[in-house]
Amino acid sequence: MPATVPPDVSRALKYGEPAPTGLSADEQHAYGQLDTFFKHGLGYTIEMTNRPQTLYGVEDSPIGLAGWILDHDAASQSLIAWVFDGQAEGLSRDDILDNITLYWLTKTAISSARLYWENKLAFFDVKHVTIPVALSVFPDEIYAAPRSWAERAYSKLIHSNRLEKGGHFAAWEQPKAFAEELRAGFRPLRAGVSV
Repeated sequence: MPATVPPDVSRALKYGEPAPTGLSADEQHAYGQLDTFFKHGLGYTIEMTNRPQTLYGVEDSPIGLAGWILDHDAASQSLIAWVFDGQAEGLSRDDILDNITLYWLTKTAISSARLYWENKLAFFDVKHVTIPVALSVFPDEIYAAPRSWAERAYSKLIHSNRLEKGGHFAAWEQPKAFAEELRAGFRPLRAGVSV
């Protein structure tokens, strides 16, 4: 979920305005993904932002917890549904159940949601990061950050790559690709490249 959304795009999304003119194809695609999220996927975030304590019920019920985790975003839910329908895709049934079990046994579902409550910044807006940044764009993330937005958001963008598959939980869904991206992202720093 890279913070790359330009101010004019952020404003249009926030107020339900049309997309700004002059967007490239990649930028229009990202705008469409974000527009869908703002209209149909933001409830999850709003609940955790405004009333994280309301979610304590998910710590009382493993089924409630599973439902909350499985319903994070449409792309992740589809991926998980495919796995339980017998298709192989990055995750196994055991991976999914292990993840839910880890939250259940450690009672960390609520504390993991507090990030949303404690964060007072807009999640997608540019944060003016000045350190070297590596960006891996997974197609099923909430939005696929266009390189043009990333270059404007990060003055020290040292790596940018668009991958073939993976979503919001790419480290979990596609661990091999994620690890390769970490290595590629840090390679310029290891090589002593001045950034």
